[in-house]
Amino acid sequence: MTGRADAGIVEIYTDGACSGNPGPGGWGAVLSYGEHTKELHGGEAASTTNNRMELMAAIQALESLTKPSSVRLHTDSSYLRNGVSSWLPSWKRNGWKTASKQPVKNADLWRRLDAVAARHDVQWLWVKGHAGNPGNERADQLANRGMAEAIANGVRG
Repeated sequence: MTGRADAGIVEIYTDGACSGNPGPGGWGAVLSYGEHTKELHGGEAASTTNNRMELMAAIQALESLTKPSSVRLHTDSSYLRNGVSSWLPSWKRNGWKTASKQPVKNADLWRRLDAVAARHDVQWLWVKGHAGNPGNERADQLANRGMAEAIANGVRG
């Protein structure tokens, strides 16, 4: 994070992790608003993918907001950023099919993300992963914690 968040804007950093792909996975998010910071994490011991965990991080972060908000969501996932910014409108128009008429992967999570994002004014920002950005690094640590806890506790879905 770059110090204090701008007044009126929620800064969110999200990340997903997976041990094997597919394999056990975790997600993490750091939310900052003014002087307040909230950290979230979770995971699945069942076979999941890194992309599903990236989506879950954004979903859980946005679902945790108690009222419609202006949000800057930072992700190191090109899949998440491109999906929201480029692919999602076409998928919805095409009945959740890709340009090649195949079912959209992770459509359950894309639908959930689309619904929760509609409640907020979200600016989707890509950040280079593992490059020393404090918010991204913390989200990565939380995602790995979520994965480790899910494996230790046998949490499934």
